[in-house]
Amino acid sequence: MIAITGGGTGGHLAIAKAFANELNSRGIKTIFIGSSSGQDRMWFENSDIFDATYFLNSSGVVNKRGLGRLKSLINILSLSFKCKQIFNTHGVSLVISVGGYSAAPAAFGAIMWGKKLYIHEQNAVIGRLNLILKPFAKGFFSSYFEPKFSYPVDEKFFKTRRVRENLKTILFLGGSQGANFINSLAVNLAKDLDENGVKIIHQCGQKEYEIICKKYEEIGVKAEVFPFSKDIELFMNRADFCISRAGASTIWELCANGLPTLFIPFPHAANNHQFHNAKFLQDQDAGMIIEQNKIDKDSLINIIYSINLKNISQKLISLIDKDGAKTIINSILK
Repeated sequence: MIAITGGGTGGHLAIAKAFANELNSRGIKTIFIGSSSGQDRMWFENSDIFDATYFLNSSGVVNKRGLGRLKSLINILSLSFKCKQIFNTHGVSLVISVGGYSAAPAAFGAIMWGKKLYIHEQNAVIGRLNLILKPFAKGFFSSYFEPKFSYPVDEKFFKTRRVRENLKTILFLGGSQGANFINSLAVNLAKDLDENGVKIIHQCGQKEYEIICKKYEEIGVKAEVFPFSKDIELFMNRADFCISRAGASTIWELCANGLPTLFIPFPHAANNHQFHNAKFLQDQDAGMIIEQNKIDKDSLINIIYSINLKNISQKLISLIDKDGAKTIINSILK
């Protein structure tokens, strides 16, 4: 039995799902150990992907200070002992961590109780937990650091990919929770895009959905607005260009789909990792970055209308292999 641990955000959980599906396809059973906070329950509670799921009362340590940090550390240690019971119940011999604070109890538990630990790092800047755990891990997998492994992306993003050539539709993508800055930017650009015959698809998050719909109505622009979709690849497929945040899974899903993107990294992400995620693509002429505080509407419009879609689209497709999860699991089981 293999335990997969980690989560908190969709980026971590998408990797957990990819690994579980790959292991299931080989007849290998898995359990999931996550947190009762974050998005872990939403993704995997009552899921048939795992044989069992556990949501522990864990919390982050990095953003806490003083007594709060000490309490979190003591809690993680206590939960690591609980993970020993979970390991024994299911006969777990191997733990795969996908990062995030949700991973701490089971990852430390793996070290304490003699289980093999493997780590997948999603971002171009290694998270603090993974920096601590890396020396104790049997394997460390990344798409940014040597030896590089192709990022595990759901096959549906490859199935719907195409090479873009002409700008007919633009997608604004703010992630599962939406992004206030990108929402406002989309509305500000909408009139110009509409007047130039560019259709707008806008994923805005549930929180601002009604507000954004009303704003488009007020300016007289017909835009296809939706809060979030589990079939985001279908919206990507219809778009020729995208403006997006730069979360780890998002940039590689866009890459797999071949969708040229202007990235506006979330400036408050830990260690500014979104900027470095996008810079990895920009350095290979496969993406563009504008920092949030440096955006000028006129220059942004010029970028949108002058970009060589075909070149970037082809470059993106060449950077990722669809067997990312398979290759990593092969290495772990070797």
